[in-house]
Amino acid sequence: MLDFIWGGMMLVSVIFGICSGRQAQITEAVFSGSGAAVTLCISLLGTICLWSGLMRIAEKSGITKAISFVLKPVIRLLFPGLQPGGKAAQYICMNVSANLLGLGNAATPFGLEAMKQLQADNPDKTTASNHMITFVVMNTASVQLIPTTIAMLRSKYGSTSPMDIIPAVWAASLCSLLVGVTIARLLNGRCKR
Repeated sequence: MLDFIWGGMMLVSVIFGICSGRQAQITEAVFSGSGAAVTLCISLLGTICLWSGLMRIAEKSGITKAISFVLKPVIRLLFPGLQPGGKAAQYICMNVSANLLGLGNAATPFGLEAMKQLQADNPDKTTASNHMITFVVMNTASVQLIPTTIAMLRSKYGSTSPMDIIPAVWAASLCSLLVGVTIARLLNGRCKR
């Protein structure tokens, strides 16, 4: 759906640019925008590679099990019936840890693995389980303690204090998590599992 929205917005912009006689500006915007996109991807790549590597080392060294142990009460509260020491719980914990550090892209592989494990435990393979729904809601809420990626982008584009957004990030993260989990819990009773 978003593909159509973005595509439509770009198409309308190009049509209005042509109708108003600004073909030169359209051409310049296309080339400068594509160059800026490549530069942004390369600058983000270093951060993502670093944190993805560190998270992989944490997984191989057993730190994930330690994090799972610390987060066991939270996992029991949010995912009743899920085995706290199981693979799904470990991947959920690593995903949450990466998100807390503001590394959403580094959290994605752990999130995908968690969903695979939750789907393996799901008795009805055609419908998302309540655990899967809760996990997606938690990821969508984007809970962050340290907004690393945003701070890196702010620094790259000239911010003198890239971390001054932390209070706003904490407030937005907490609100979105509370609202999302509350709604997921209210709607959990309407599903079979």
